[in-house]
Amino acid sequence: MVQALTYLKETASQTAGPFLHIGLLPSAAGLNLRTQEKPNVLVSGATAGERIRIEGRVIDGAGAPLRDAMVEIWQANAHGRHNHPADRQDKPLDAGFRGFGRAVTDFESGLFWFETVKPGRVPGRHGQKPMAPHVSLWIVARGINIGLHTRMYFADESAANAEDPVLRLIEPAERRQTLMAAREERGGEVVYRFDVRLQGDPETVFFDV
Repeated sequence: MVQALTYLKETASQTAGPFLHIGLLPSAAGLNLRTQEKPNVLVSGATAGERIRIEGRVIDGAGAPLRDAMVEIWQANAHGRHNHPADRQDKPLDAGFRGFGRAVTDFESGLFWFETVKPGRVPGRHGQKPMAPHVSLWIVARGINIGLHTRMYFADESAANAEDPVLRLIEPAERRQTLMAAREERGGEVVYRFDVRLQGDPETVFFDV
């Protein structure tokens, strides 16, 4: 007797939120849980490299900032090496640098921010030219079915950006500007401003990874 095959039904999906602040960064929601945790601060007093602040907003198609979004970043240290076993470059690891950060947007302003260092250049894949300094971002929020992957490049690294093998794949070339963060100095602090636009003109370039 052949037993009929039975298939499990797919579990219903759900977008992230609206309780990201409570579950992933409770201090941002005013809860006294893990209050010493500062996942958006990647540096310590011993971290090598140029200290920078990254700040921006996640903006919807109507031009309004999302106040329930979460942004994670992953980047190389100032020497151009990731804190990951797969990165076996002959470059120094930095014990004072985490390389990974998480932030939620502010309830009032919609602003997210990170304290980090400007990353060094890392090798391109398959012998390509080195990639320009960049930060990888992953964004989730209510209304986003699948987390969005993008990159933030530095507008003041024009020579390196012109050689970057990933940026060169983006056409038309004007779309590359959606991945550029502008540099400014504010009270002696270097700030790179980077807004993520989910829809509309100009929508941020997202990557299928």
